[in-house]
Amino acid sequence: MNIQRRARSANRIVVGLGATMLINDSRRISISSGSRILGLLAGYFLVFWASSAGAQDLPAPKFELDIQPILTANGCNAGGCHGKSRGQNGFALSLLGFDDDFDYAAIVQESRGRRVFPADPDFSLLLQKAAGLVPHGGGVRLAVDGEAYQVVKAWIAAGMPRSSAADPVFERLQLVASQQSLAPGQTLAMQVLAEYSDGSTRDVTSTSFFQSSEPTVVSVNEHGIVRAGELPGDATIMARYRGQIATWATVIPRSEPIDPAKFAALPRHNFIDHLVWDKLARLNVLPSELVNDETYLRRVSLDLIGRLPTLEEAREFIDDTRPNKREVFVDRLLARPEYADFWANKWADLLRPNPYRVGIKATQSLDAWLRDVFRQNLPYDVWVRQLLTAQGSTWRNGAVVLFRDRREPEEVATLVSQLFLGTRLECAKCHQHPFEIYGQTDFYSLAAYFARVGYKGTGLSTPISGSEEMILVRENGRVAHPITREALDPRPLWKLPSELESSTPAETSQTPLNPFPHDPREDLADWMAAPDNDGFAEAAANRIWGELFGRGIVDPVDDIRATNPPSNPDLLQALGVEFRRVGYDQKALLKTIVLSAVYQLSSLPNSTNNQDHRNFSRHYRRLSRAEVIADALADVTGVEDHWPGMAKGARAMQMWTFRADSELLDVFGRPDPNQDPPCERLPEATMTQALHLMNTQTIQAKISNDSGLPARLTAQNLEPTALLETLYLTVYNRRPSETETARLLPLLVGENTTRRKTLEDLLWAMINTPEFIYEN
Repeated sequence: MNIQRRARSANRIVVGLGATMLINDSRRISISSGSRILGLLAGYFLVFWASSAGAQDLPAPKFELDIQPILTANGCNAGGCHGKSRGQNGFALSLLGFDDDFDYAAIVQESRGRRVFPADPDFSLLLQKAAGLVPHGGGVRLAVDGEAYQVVKAWIAAGMPRSSAADPVFERLQLVASQQSLAPGQTLAMQVLAEYSDGSTRDVTSTSFFQSSEPTVVSVNEHGIVRAGELPGDATIMARYRGQIATWATVIPRSEPIDPAKFAALPRHNFIDHLVWDKLARLNVLPSELVNDETYLRRVSLDLIGRLPTLEEAREFIDDTRPNKREVFVDRLLARPEYADFWANKWADLLRPNPYRVGIKATQSLDAWLRDVFRQNLPYDVWVRQLLTAQGSTWRNGAVVLFRDRREPEEVATLVSQLFLGTRLECAKCHQHPFEIYGQTDFYSLAAYFARVGYKGTGLSTPISGSEEMILVRENGRVAHPITREALDPRPLWKLPSELESSTPAETSQTPLNPFPHDPREDLADWMAAPDNDGFAEAAANRIWGELFGRGIVDPVDDIRATNPPSNPDLLQALGVEFRRVGYDQKALLKTIVLSAVYQLSSLPNSTNNQDHRNFSRHYRRLSRAEVIADALADVTGVEDHWPGMAKGARAMQMWTFRADSELLDVFGRPDPNQDPPCERLPEATMTQALHLMNTQTIQAKISNDSGLPARLTAQNLEPTALLETLYLTVYNRRPSETETARLLPLLVGENTTRRKTLEDLLWAMINTPEFIYEN
């Protein structure tokens, strides 16, 4: 029965014989000592619950059904209050109320039971603190005349009962709204319904927690009132109650409609364009124009191989009149050796350990393995399997360095779920994930796949671990649940459709005749690469998309969950299907994406999409990677860098460690080598970067070098127009505009000594523009 709903009907209940009950603050009902009384029992006050028709007997509130939701809704067990690891001022609750036994003991039994006082519930410390009647660091959480206070008071008066086997069990949560689309400024009341095992339903809106995925598009308050903003877009509202979540998605279109003929006229190169244009049509947003050849040339070169086009490549491409020249150029880029270095560098951010922890030779081994993966263009599922099931020497098989660096099953599980499943499980290691369906059992069951990884050798000996180590599979190994201490069997995070349809479990790959111990990691790799495992393919496709567009369809790319939904679910699904169709060939998927019209959109907004940041109606400009900028500076100045520990002529993109000394790489956000692992890359533009480009002696020395570009151009004695064109094609990969030519050409007329100085000044100025360091 819905205690909270019935409690709403009466604002104040006065308990006692012959008392006067005030109902709805509108009329008084006198009750005699013998009428409508729940009574007194063993010195405990019992509670009367009344409706507008009169008082009626109701079951006492239960801890699990009624009290825990109140504590959660009012933030009592939040991470900043009593839900943090050590609690608050000696009173600790489980985070967000995920451990009922622990919380009940903390409230009722700890501190000799001083937090509850059934003989006079109002004097219970639990209520005194929550109502602010005594000093409380958390302030007032429950108003004395509020519904929540009365429910807790009734629970204490009833003797703090818990749910029994006869009580209904909470099974499912629903988030209900009367409509799907909202107009700008419109409000809508959400309703949260909890369904129970006995078929009953309870309105739990008042004790649910709400959150919006896009608060600037659609906001939601603590009462579940949704309000659409003025910006077009879409958002997902999440409601959380008793460890379960429910979501509701909505679209806020622009108020001004767009002629459907304009969308019909848009270029459609492949399935990507169809799906993105369809989404934009629902939002009444038109995409930007397509970019010209010069912009596409620079963009696709930086995105696929991390290197600027050369002067010759720029001239050839711009002057090429073939209609398929963009496709031809993409094929050439994907065949270049720089492709392997660039994409290995991206994955090194995620996998490369600190060489002072695992050893220099082991770090080099992992780096070489990654580069070989992309040189061979190994299918994604193949090299992921090689990584997850790796065995052997840390000096001979770079993939095993993952297990040298992350030596506990829990560490590997965290990395694997985030990189290859797009799921962040760190929260579930200690408690139920607050925004997901995963808990400790799910986390440690995934970790159990790595429980039998064994080691032979001297292991780690920081600060410099120089020895070789063998990674092998042991005959036994277990991962236990941290609370129950029960040994958990390996289990993936979700069941595949084929497993749901089958009543029998999948067969293991172990055979009785196999003389070697079975490796559970093989089972995990099989599950990941299963033909019907959409999550694995979609997580990979989303990461690749994010590298090309600066943001994923789900963003961040490693945080796929119901409460962080994709901006275009159909597009994400289609990309996953395409990735599987081409055999997890990354080059094939990259080619499909970069030849789409969506990828070729300009970054300049129009009047309809200037507020869009997640639906890919235009290209999103972003700062180039630190290594890309370093190599670009070497290319445009014509002066090579000399990196420590690398061969002469090596580029920044080829370095095997983040510990090579470089102020420029540090300023532009390469991972901090002192972190362990050093995987955090800072993508934001900073004032320090601008000051470094303007003032560093290293760049100035490159510009003024006698073998640099300005000196070489001066020696060629070219016409001023040719000089300016060469400079622009080298630095910007385009020819100067008429305005730029008119302004700059007079500066190049004069003697050679003045001309070189002018070229040096021009090169310095061009390097210090956003057009040079940003990918447009």
